[in-house]
Amino acid sequence: MTDFKDIELETPSPKAYDRRKFIESAGKGIIAATVAGDLLTSGTANAQSTNSGGSGPGPMSAAVKVEVPSQHAKSEGEQPAVPSILPKEKRVGYAIVGLGELTLGQIMKAFGECKNSKPVALVSGDAAKAQKVAQQYGISPKNIYNYQNFDNIKNNPEIDAVYIVLPNAMHEEFVIRAAKAGKHVLCEKPMTVSSKSAERMIDACKKAGKKLMVAYRIQYEPNNKQIKDFTRQQKYGKVKVITSTNVQNIGDPNQWRLKKALSGGGSLPDIGLYDINTNRYLLGEEPYMVSASTYTTPNDPRFKEVEEAVMFQMFFPSGAIANNTCSYGAHNSKHYRCYADNGGWFGMDPAFDYQGLMPEAEHAEGKVKNKMQPKLSEQNQFALEIDHFSECVIENKTPYTPGEEGLQDQKIMEAIYESARTGKPVQLERIEKIDAFRGTPPKEG
Repeated sequence: MTDFKDIELETPSPKAYDRRKFIESAGKGIIAATVAGDLLTSGTANAQSTNSGGSGPGPMSAAVKVEVPSQHAKSEGEQPAVPSILPKEKRVGYAIVGLGELTLGQIMKAFGECKNSKPVALVSGDAAKAQKVAQQYGISPKNIYNYQNFDNIKNNPEIDAVYIVLPNAMHEEFVIRAAKAGKHVLCEKPMTVSSKSAERMIDACKKAGKKLMVAYRIQYEPNNKQIKDFTRQQKYGKVKVITSTNVQNIGDPNQWRLKKALSGGGSLPDIGLYDINTNRYLLGEEPYMVSASTYTTPNDPRFKEVEEAVMFQMFFPSGAIANNTCSYGAHNSKHYRCYADNGGWFGMDPAFDYQGLMPEAEHAEGKVKNKMQPKLSEQNQFALEIDHFSECVIENKTPYTPGEEGLQDQKIMEAIYESARTGKPVQLERIEKIDAFRGTPPKEG
């Protein structure tokens, strides 16, 4: 069992790590290689950049749209619109901090589908890897940084924003350093390892006058938005119960995700966070109470420091109850379902994946049960969230998932760990406002 509140004391400052020695010790353990790999992300986009010498991102009105007639009849359904795309020189420039599996497998290729964002710099502890990635994506060698000279990004007008993709315990340091360097910040989830840390990150960005967004990609994905609309509009009645499961069988016990000092916890902050945040997103409400228990298989070498599984309930002001499960010890399965009081349920299976999401619904009409798969066209989830942040930078708007959204999830996770530790329900601040911590909704289409 992990007590999330203890992380603040147990996690040394990332500056205390000798990163070069840590990363170069890969031969002594997978964790070094994993951290070296996962330390990749960068961002470059700033509408109100204080740097001199750069043209900076241009207004959204500068977007170029090409009109082409559709070959299909109206009976074939609505076809995807031709996108409006900013000229390359007007797009928000990102420095990606951390070149791990998520960055190289998803984020870098997502920039190819972005309409107003571009990668312009890389930050990594592995110079050779960074050079290869720079060649692949046409990034200038002069825009490669490491963790020691990261602060020099302040002198690079091509960089407007930073995308932090590092182990959780390192988020705070690099968010604060990026803000001090005059860059806007997009940070991977979980936001950090404690609510106090999240508060410091928010304060640093506000002090610097820079935007901070947490990369909750589910909240920008069209099919999940459709499920949210079903919930909010009570398409099948009022949602009374949500069940949500996110489980996967994690691998090598030496990876950083299983080291409490770097991850802040086990399955809960990594994949249970999807249950928490999606529950909140669908309902628009904040839980006023949680109840939880944890389980770890005895003598499993993977779980010496962090929990294997968490089962938890969230109670909402409307009366809705969410039953959630997350685990690092079961075969991959990701799904959720909303049960309403007027003859219907709806949800997603699979859910939370990068692609292949499948909405599902059932509605009773007399003797007939209608089962549906109301799937919308898929879009790259990372491109959607990156472009939303760029729009907020260009148009000076509050991101839909700002730092405050991440802070709320940190508070909820701390309450879940406390409940599991004490065996009692834990009360949270009662918040009646809908979408209390969200900013400007993402544009549709």
